[in-house]
Amino acid sequence: MIRCVLSCWSALLLLVGGSAFSLSCQAQPAPLPPARPHPGMDVQHYDLSLVLSDSTDRIAGTATASVVVTADTLTRLRLDLVHPEDGSRTGMTATDVAVNGAAVPFVQRRHEVVARVGRGLQAGRTYALTVQYHGIPADGLIIGTNQHGARTFFGDNWPNRARHWLPVVDHPADKAAFTFHVTAPAHYDIVSNGDDVGRRVTGARRTVTWSTKEPLPTKVAVIGVADFAVDTVGTYRGRPVTSWVYPPDSTAGFQDLGQALPIVQFFAQQIAPYPYPKLANVQSTTRYGGMENAAAIFYSEAAVGDTQNDEALVAHEVAHQWFGNTVTEADWPHLWLSEGFATYLTQLYMEHAYGPARLETGMRQARERVIVFQRRNPNTPLVDTTYSDPNELLTLNPYQKGAWVLHMLRHRVGLSGFWDGLRLYYQRFEEGNATTADFRRAMEDATGANLQRFFAQWTRRAGHPVITGTWRYDAEAQEVVLTLRQTQAGAPFAFPLDVAMYAGSTGTTTTAMVDAATETVRLAARERPTRVVLDPNVRLLMEGGVRPAGGRE
Repeated sequence: MIRCVLSCWSALLLLVGGSAFSLSCQAQPAPLPPARPHPGMDVQHYDLSLVLSDSTDRIAGTATASVVVTADTLTRLRLDLVHPEDGSRTGMTATDVAVNGAAVPFVQRRHEVVARVGRGLQAGRTYALTVQYHGIPADGLIIGTNQHGARTFFGDNWPNRARHWLPVVDHPADKAAFTFHVTAPAHYDIVSNGDDVGRRVTGARRTVTWSTKEPLPTKVAVIGVADFAVDTVGTYRGRPVTSWVYPPDSTAGFQDLGQALPIVQFFAQQIAPYPYPKLANVQSTTRYGGMENAAAIFYSEAAVGDTQNDEALVAHEVAHQWFGNTVTEADWPHLWLSEGFATYLTQLYMEHAYGPARLETGMRQARERVIVFQRRNPNTPLVDTTYSDPNELLTLNPYQKGAWVLHMLRHRVGLSGFWDGLRLYYQRFEEGNATTADFRRAMEDATGANLQRFFAQWTRRAGHPVITGTWRYDAEAQEVVLTLRQTQAGAPFAFPLDVAMYAGSTGTTTTAMVDAATETVRLAARERPTRVVLDPNVRLLMEGGVRPAGGRE
């Protein structure tokens, strides 16, 4: 996901792989408490019927959740659904609730529907919980007009905004398969996750059914309803890759989104086969520059409709199909397992497509942004549990710092070990949820490395090494003597540090281990270098450098 993180009247310039995206924001409603997992129940499948109209923004829906009960003591079944606040025109009103087809008493609170089922539930059994409802979505389903004045409907769920238009457990830990039956005026095209499994036209209305077999977190289960021009880019192992673009933007949009196929092929070769039956890249009116909805990625209309090359944006969202969608973070503080992965995998794709210099440039830019963020937020670690609203986590930390942790991990275990670890992690948690500790254990098992200290200092601790120091040449010993000091707050970091020593236009690079606040490092050198550079190949998240003792180079 590439998204705006500033106020709703601002614009944010995001740099991803050297490309720039200017993203505008939309007004957001007052925050609700974060959605939580619902103890005692596990949703396996949602069957969702929605009716949309051109004459009103009001929607009508019927949702059936297939729920496995996991506790004998459970007496209520709950789904998240935001109720209209007093005097508000927006919000969803539940009208009837049933369990296994029989009506049950229920209450609807500010952000959930609670079905009272007494003591009749048995652990291990599956129950069909049905909610009929209607209303005008305050959020989550964005109903309005696109940049050409045409009416559109787009799901926009991250992080827990699906509850504004769908009765669901709106937390990434409870993944489920989805079936959407969408009825809309017949002049619209309808796209969603999974397979197109049914269509019918009744008079002036069209109903399309999309269904997934794969369990999804609610953040990526959506619909898109608009007038689209559709282009088939190609297939990957028989799975179609398509572009859905507003007709006036079709020339630029098809060219932009048409870059997806080689990206899918690269990630499939490196990680695992593409996990969904199709990939639709869709121009949309949602608030994000890109949103990784499973098998139906939504991109901002501005990004798709311009003439800029958005290859890096497409790569970022496609990478999420493996990490974020198929392997999903267990809770929001572990967001870097989604966003950091997509950000760094984008860099690896750009390296594959354009060479190592492109990766070095991208990581240098990312490091500069992490340094600026950390100066302004000196106490914020990568895995941040202090949020009150998951949207607060959408900072540079999970994106750029998350990418940097992976970049350093790559050089810690080697490129082949890095890919082996990613593949093992994916295999273990495919279609499930994972934490940072789960990822660490997979990397350790794949490589044989002990990574506890690495993960502790880079994911649970704020900051990064800030290095100052001097160097001098010892002619008698034929050594460069480095005196290094870590000046950041707190304990010293431990890390391998590449040091390049240049004599004229040629140079040699040596790696030294650093783990003390002040450290003297002696490096063999047959002649006095003209300059000494720390981290010449951009492999360490750090700032600072060294100068000659007693003078300038």
